[in-house]
Amino acid sequence: MSSPRTRPSPLAVSTAVLPVLGVLVLALAWTAELGVADQVLIAVLLVACVLSAVHHAEVVAHRVGEPYGSLILAVAVTIIEVGLIITLMLSGTAGAESLARDTAFAALMITINGIAGLVLLLGALRGHIARFNAVGTASALAVALSIATLTLVLPKFTTAEPGPIFTASQLTFAAAASAVLYLTFVFVQNIRHRDYFLPPKVTAATPVAAGAKLPGGDESAGYREQDGEDQHSVSPSDRAAWTSAALLLLSLVAVVGLAKIESPAIEAGVSSAGLPASFVGVVIAVIVLFPEALAAARNAVRDRVQVGLNLAYGSAAASIGLTIPTIAVASIWLPGELILGLSSLQITLLALTGLLAALTLLPGRATVMQATMHLVVFASFLYFAAVP
Repeated sequence: MSSPRTRPSPLAVSTAVLPVLGVLVLALAWTAELGVADQVLIAVLLVACVLSAVHHAEVVAHRVGEPYGSLILAVAVTIIEVGLIITLMLSGTAGAESLARDTAFAALMITINGIAGLVLLLGALRGHIARFNAVGTASALAVALSIATLTLVLPKFTTAEPGPIFTASQLTFAAAASAVLYLTFVFVQNIRHRDYFLPPKVTAATPVAAGAKLPGGDESAGYREQDGEDQHSVSPSDRAAWTSAALLLLSLVAVVGLAKIESPAIEAGVSSAGLPASFVGVVIAVIVLFPEALAAARNAVRDRVQVGLNLAYGSAAASIGLTIPTIAVASIWLPGELILGLSSLQITLLALTGLLAALTLLPGRATVMQATMHLVVFASFLYFAAVP
């Protein structure tokens, strides 16, 4: 007797249909005049395609394993981010010249404070102490902060060109340095020192909560194993992975194209809410990184804190390490100046974030105290972005 066929889940059906639907709507709406209702529907479809893109990136990531999976997710999110930035900059509206800076800075604040803080909070609430591999996580943080300083802080202090902008040669150097740092990080993460980015093995030197049971049932030693891998999760087949890879590409095309159509509505919404033009960058970063925040939170709930932090800090490094070089190349054709220098308020928040993150990562474990501090700094960033 043949075994009954398994029906695909509603999630699988929707994530397969959405990219195709997004591309079809993109083709129909590209030259059409859209009303308010059309703009709202396209906005909903845009967010759905972002969720679909991250879902398919997760499938491919699960197939290749850690830390390659986190890298794929980070690169996919960064492609969406760069596409949104360029499409909005091409619109030529007020504030477009600083959009890359505002989006990159918002991405750093969201990933290092918002997503990482959420991961640490969920991990600490689940096991009292959130444990992670400090060496690998700290190296990702160091790369993100180094690139941020080279590309977003230095333009504020250079004197070759008036204003918070680079000269052509300075921009070329900063973009090249960013690319070198990020590519070196990718090499270290995935080849040279891959073990630094895997969940730590708890040894006899790593205590756990009192009364916690060990794999063998012994409570007296006070230590347990933590591998962070989902033992009950079945790896997708090669066919499923290749299908998701193709749908991921379709999703990226749909997201970038729909963002181009929706860009006037995004800017009008920010303006009508009485928010500064720079808040458009925050909106872009939130749209792009929200699905990744969900993925990181799911991993933290499953006691995979390291995977969640790989997503957070890997996205921070990718967002700044890939976005700035790409925008630097694109600036050859983009209209207007490219303002990269942060304001004094933003530099202060970046310095506080770097110091707090370094102190959090140094011990290789964190409690709700560290998580709360990161989340409070994140809330402060959102407030002062709206009320500078």
